[in-house]
Amino acid sequence: MNRKTVVKQLLSWLLVLILAAPPTAMGQDTGETSKKSFTEEQLAQILAPIALYPDSLLSQILMASTYPLEIVQACRWAKQNKDLKGDALAKTLEKQPWDPSVKSLVNFPQVLDMMNEKLDWTASLGDAFLAQKKDVMNTVQKLRAKAKEEGNLKSTVEQKVTVKEDPQIIIIESASPQVVYVPVYNPTVVYGAWWYPAYPPYYYYPPAYPYGAMAFSFAAGVAIGAAWGYAWGGCNWHGGDVDIDINRNANINHNINRDKYANKMQGRGEGGKGSWQHNPEHRKGVAYRDQGTSQRFGQSKARSVENRQAARGYGDQGSFSSREGMRGKDISSRESFGQSSSRERTGASDRSAFSGYRSGRSESMASQRGSMSRGSYGGGFRGGGGEGRGGGGRR
Repeated sequence: MNRKTVVKQLLSWLLVLILAAPPTAMGQDTGETSKKSFTEEQLAQILAPIALYPDSLLSQILMASTYPLEIVQACRWAKQNKDLKGDALAKTLEKQPWDPSVKSLVNFPQVLDMMNEKLDWTASLGDAFLAQKKDVMNTVQKLRAKAKEEGNLKSTVEQKVTVKEDPQIIIIESASPQVVYVPVYNPTVVYGAWWYPAYPPYYYYPPAYPYGAMAFSFAAGVAIGAAWGYAWGGCNWHGGDVDIDINRNANINHNINRDKYANKMQGRGEGGKGSWQHNPEHRKGVAYRDQGTSQRFGQSKARSVENRQAARGYGDQGSFSSREGMRGKDISSRESFGQSSSRERTGASDRSAFSGYRSGRSESMASQRGSMSRGSYGGGFRGGGGEGRGGGGRR
């Protein structure tokens, strides 16, 4: 066989391999694959407002953020049933079909309000946690280390801060097991000079909280109640995820049918214990960030398209504030959120306070959007890169 023939055969085989290779292997799907990873800058911006929350609350927020529609439903329900207490609350809450992590946040109206009002941020947090749990957990630790280096993270009467070495892990717990304090802080102060100027952090002040009064303080303590019986998650810092123990907080709420939830965990752990796994049933048809994630959790491309096409009806489902709602519009039905989610994912919507990390084109406008949002919701999310108002807060 002469040299010319060998070369022809090699070229023929190479052509076969090229044609047989999947598109992503040849770089033909860069638009899709580019959506799958959040950069360090993006993760820091997303997590800055909650990285200093107590571990027990942080873990619930991370899980619940993957179910944005249920967050909206729970927030509305909590407002309508704010007078329910004790067993009445426990029994009524158990009837709701939401994920336990979402139910646990009924204990914290200001957190539910934050996640409901800023659905763009909530959905992005959920996307990041679904795609990059370890990166999310590592970023939280990096942010805590920054705050500690600045002298802004230490034990107080409200919280207990513990540092474990090799590797360094910073744990934040409530000082009292009966009360949880939610910190209110300005990331541009507590973390020091922000190291990603193109991705400024944003921060949230609860309604009626004196904006700018303190760089770091605490909202009123929340007494542990019936809803906290669903707080089964715990931060597994070494494993880079959240672990579940269905019997955690069992003495707080005796109205929970824990066997029912344990049965759903079969195959994922023993005795109601194991690593957290996203349950797409609680997603309620809300579109995922990319096709790969949709397929991973059993949502076909056709289903996502169907959700978007159906986003014009179901008025009897009641309206809820979506990403469009953050700009003064209300839309109806659970599919509506899927539609706005899809639009936002493609960059068609980048005007919310937390969308600065979405595209390079919007980065320079991030601080302006944040500043403009100050009057939107009792302060709401604030633009980063700010002046560090308020000086040293109460610690």
